[in-house]
Amino acid sequence: MNVIDEVRHHTPLIHHLTNQVVMNFTANGLLAFGGAPVMAKAEEEAMAMASHADGVLLNIGTVNEAEVPAMIQAGKAANEQGIPVVLDPVGVAATPFRTRVVEQILREVSITAIKGNAAELANLVDISWEMKGVESRGEGDVEEVAEGVARQYNTLAVVTGATDVISSGNLLVKNETGHPLLAKVTGAGCLLGSILTACLTTEGIAEMQALAAVEFYGLAAEYAASDPAVTGSGTFVPKFIDALSFDSSQLQRGHRE
Repeated sequence: MNVIDEVRHHTPLIHHLTNQVVMNFTANGLLAFGGAPVMAKAEEEAMAMASHADGVLLNIGTVNEAEVPAMIQAGKAANEQGIPVVLDPVGVAATPFRTRVVEQILREVSITAIKGNAAELANLVDISWEMKGVESRGEGDVEEVAEGVARQYNTLAVVTGATDVISSGNLLVKNETGHPLLAKVTGAGCLLGSILTACLTTEGIAEMQALAAVEFYGLAAEYAASDPAVTGSGTFVPKFIDALSFDSSQLQRGHRE
């Protein structure tokens, strides 16, 4: 059974402590893909919810001070249960507050994978990379960034972009599926973090689980964008959510046609 089929067979429950701007899009996208979303950010229940989940996603997109303890507690509960924790350090270098939050999470929680754009991950290993708000700008050695993050934090690094680069520090793999319209949709990267978390709940090699996630995500985007009814990001989104529910073989056939 491949990674995508295994996710759909088990319907993993993914606990999201995530960006409030994208909660609805993330929940619908994960449901289409085959996972089960739950969004519980209150400190009073974060640990209990994580203890019953199959994976935890920590996304700092709209984080505030009150949410940080809940993220830490959910992450620690996941560590105790041996379930994956994915960190999405959105705009980590944009403000000192975001930098401090990510540093605290990385100190106190064992992270299975860190997913972000090149600028976000470069800043985690003191590699200079231009950033505007939460968006990556400019160019550099993405492989160096991925390998540096993986080794420094003993984690899986997933650097997203025109070419996605995944590294464990020992093995490096790349993915080139995707479509430019993804960059025009708020929360496209956040939803990918959710799907990545779901894929990491399966059996197998982490690099291959992550590769399956980004490759499928990119194929779904290509398939959706090829629909004649898609004229921009607004018409792309519903087609994309539909495509996330399809089989990989269907996406590949549709894209070739």
